[in-house]
This record gives sequence, C-alpha cells and structure tokens, in this order.
Amino acid sequence: MTEHLSTDVIENASELGVDDSDVLEFFPTPEDRNQRLDKYLAANIADMSRSWIQRLIDDGNVTVDGIRRSQTFKMTPGQIVQVHLPPIAPDELLPEDIPLEIVYEDNDIIAINKPVGMVVHPAPGHRSGTLVNALLHYDPAISMAGTARPGIVHRLDRDTSGLIVVARNDRGRLSLLDQWADRSVRKEYLAITTGAPPDVVFNIDVPIGRDPKQRNRMAAIASGKSAQSRVDVLESFGVAALVSVTIATGRTHQIRVHLAYAGFPVMGDRVYNRHHGPYGGEGSLAERQMLHAFRLGLHSADGRDLDLSVPLPPDMEAVLASLRHAAT
Repeated sequence: MTEHLSTDVIENASELGVDDSDVLEFFPTPEDRNQRLDKYLAANIADMSRSWIQRLIDDGNVTVDGIRRSQTFKMTPGQIVQVHLPPIAPDELLPEDIPLEIVYEDNDIIAINKPVGMVVHPAPGHRSGTLVNALLHYDPAISMAGTARPGIVHRLDRDTSGLIVVARNDRGRLSLLDQWADRSVRKEYLAITTGAPPDVVFNIDVPIGRDPKQRNRMAAIASGKSAQSRVDVLESFGVAALVSVTIATGRTHQIRVHLAYAGFPVMGDRVYNRHHGPYGGEGSLAERQMLHAFRLGLHSADGRDLDLSVPLPPDMEAVLASLRHAAT
C-alpha cells in the first residue's frame, strides 16, 4: 500500500465518510427575511434537529457576519451565517445493541444492509443510534484507526437504504481504501424518479461541488469535482420511473444531484426535487428519497471477488406497486 493513499483519498472522495469542512455557511435570501435564526438553520440543515441547532447557538457555535447571535435573532438578506461543528472524540463513542442485517462478513470486512433512517457515524445532533454505535457492540475489537468513525470508508445518507461495507481491521481498511481510490468498486443504486427519462440508457458527466449559496447542499457546478453516472431505465410509468444508476465516482449526493440536473430528480427528495404532487419531492407519496444502494462489486482483502446485493426495502416496493397499479 502506498504511504500517501489515505490522504489522497480523504481529500478527493467525499464518499469516504470525511466531511470536507467543519464549518457550514448559509446566505439568507429575501424569502428568509425576519425568520428566526434557529428556524432558518433547522430548515436548511438536513439531518440535524432544531433542539441540537439551538444548543449549537447557545454554545456560541453559530455566528452571523462573525457575531454570535441568539436563537431569536432575525434573518436579513445579505448576511453570512456560519455554523461551526464541534468534533466528536473517539472516546465519546459508546457501543449500542442495535440490530444489524449482516449481508457478508469475513475476518477483515463486514457488509451491512443499512435501514432507512440510520445515520452512518456520529455527528452533531446524532451522537447515538448510528451504524458506528451498532458496530462497536457487534464487534468490540473493530479498529478505531484513531478516528470517531471506526471501520467507515464510505457512507450513505440517512434516508438512503442499502449496502455499506466497513472494515474490521487495518488490513480490511487499507484494502477498501485502495479499491475506492482506484475506482475498481462497482457501485449500483436503484432509484425511483419523478418523471420518466426518454432514453433507456444515458450518461451524466457533470462536475459536482458545494452550492455556493447553501453550503449544506451540493450542485452541478463547473468549479466542482468530476462526476460520472450511468443511468439505465428499468421500468417507465410516465409520471415516474425505476432506474439503475452506476457511479464511476462517489461525490456527495452524486446521484441525487445528477438526476435532478437531468430533469428527473429522485422521488421524495426534499432537498433536490422541486416538483410538487404525489410523485414529486415535498408532499409526495414517498416519505423519504427513493434511493437504494443495491449492489457492490469488490474483492476481499485476500483477493476473492465479491458480488453483493440486497433487495429493495418495503417502502420502495410499495411505491412501485402503486405506480404499477396506476399504470394498468
């Protein structure tokens, strides 16, 4: 293994579970005028409760134009809001007896079917109930590797279900990091989109970076990092479609951003899907983003080929059943 591998991977692949910044920036718009600071941030930061945001404000971790403000401070367009996320020390992590659906395991790695709603690693607002907490209970000997994210080399959003593979020891971690760095892992997702793409197969090659106006969001932006996705339409319903997305890269929110850019956002995605109605984003018949990590093709630390897959979860099956029924 190369000495520089882990640094290069961390700096260039946001899917590896390392945030690219400990500070989030937000820029209030005219629509946010006179909104309370805590309410404004709660509406703009995914996966963080309002109570935790209020605690960050009270602890002085939130500034407006460089000045600490109270929860009730009113927003004005043109301000710059910064949220400083406090780090979590490894010794704060506690094992929790949380059931895990193990898909595959050997001495070096564990593959898990992550349920909807489970956060991968502790973060502000989610210091317990995470996949890491469950892993520490399932395998107390798992390598901490000096971080608060033991075993984690890639991640899934809280509301994305499906396959995630973690390392049990240094050999497993280095093997996985090598495979993610050289892009030899086959990563296939299933998604239900709003609208049906006219092409059965198409590629999206558009760079992705932080949205300059909402730093907790990603965007298709020329200054971003290269990102490539292949989309195969499996079923078309006119108002929606079931698609398979294979990603060559692994940028934060890549599939959600790419599909939205193509005009067919993920159904139920409250961040990137601006369509309204039963098949859109907010208020749709999908209670979360209809995105599932379906298949991983990789090899074990001792060189064996692994082709792992997990079925669609019940909520996505239910949405598909409704779409099929409406199409008949």
